[in-house]
Amino acid sequence: MDFTRDESQDAVAEVVVSLLERDSARDIALWPIIADSGLLAVPLPERFGGDDMGLLEVAAMLTELARAAAQTPALVTLGFGVLPLKAIGLPDALAEKVFPAVAEGAVLTAALHETGSPFTVKPETTAVTDGATVRVSGRKVAVPYADTARWILVPTDNGIAVVDGDAAGITRIASPTSDGVPEFSLQLDQVVIPAEQLLPGGLTELHRFALASLGAVADGLLAGVVSLTAEHVRTRQQFGRPLAEFQAVAQQIADVYVVSRTLHAAACSATWALAQQEQSAGHLERIDDDLDVLAYTVAAELPAAMQKCHHLHGGLGVDITHPLHRYYSQAKDIARWLGGESFRLDRLGARCSSN
Repeated sequence: MDFTRDESQDAVAEVVVSLLERDSARDIALWPIIADSGLLAVPLPERFGGDDMGLLEVAAMLTELARAAAQTPALVTLGFGVLPLKAIGLPDALAEKVFPAVAEGAVLTAALHETGSPFTVKPETTAVTDGATVRVSGRKVAVPYADTARWILVPTDNGIAVVDGDAAGITRIASPTSDGVPEFSLQLDQVVIPAEQLLPGGLTELHRFALASLGAVADGLLAGVVSLTAEHVRTRQQFGRPLAEFQAVAQQIADVYVVSRTLHAAACSATWALAQQEQSAGHLERIDDDLDVLAYTVAAELPAAMQKCHHLHGGLGVDITHPLHRYYSQAKDIARWLGGESFRLDRLGARCSSN
């Protein structure tokens, strides 16, 4: 195993860094700039004008965007949308609609959660075939960018439904978030889609790529906030000395650095495993083991590390003109999407006890 970035991953990361250096936007205003840069075409198939790259390149992109705490639909469009759809496989007619639109900036998202059931493994949402159409009904919660998404991936009892974002029968109820990203509960009432937009199976692939992508974002967020905090304690003076010279401060930033490197290792291991083409039972089990470890590490360690960095910034940490809050708020929402520390520990424990 070699987790070192190769030339293609380095090239993608360099494009992101260059883009962020040229433009100061760190919110939705950055999205059309990302689209114009060609970054959204990175994972798209070549026949649709893409570079046909995979998870490792997308992870490099998401990590660098997160390192600057940029809040864009890149995570949901590529990590929750394009990568799972490529793995599941799309009918040609649907692929010809979806992939070129993504290259131009169309947003995809996924309804991963149902009430009381994060990353639902047995969806209660139903998909009933009616001739050449399918009727989708059910309730989903915590769906990011559901107001602007061109398509929403909806797990059902009969597969993944690719639902048009403006389809009749969808009721959206806005839900609060820490980072301000638009998020909604969805009520789907007999939403009609063409039969070819119901993809059989696919839930495992959707969950795997979503978890790996969330891990890449968490890795970038923590690396970014460690750098930000280290610079703060190096330059901020108290009693005529830099904060970093105080032993208690040095120990705390060292602890956060250790967490950051641990999270980085977990993210690299999981994305590397998922990116391999091997389909043996042993390798697939290793993928799920790594993803469960990653999800628990993020849910348990990321918010606590952010809180420590917030403490080290003192009163500056509550100033919304300072970038720290963008890291902390995104970290809290990611941990919530994952279901929280206890939920992830239960999942990991169940996996350990079954092996």
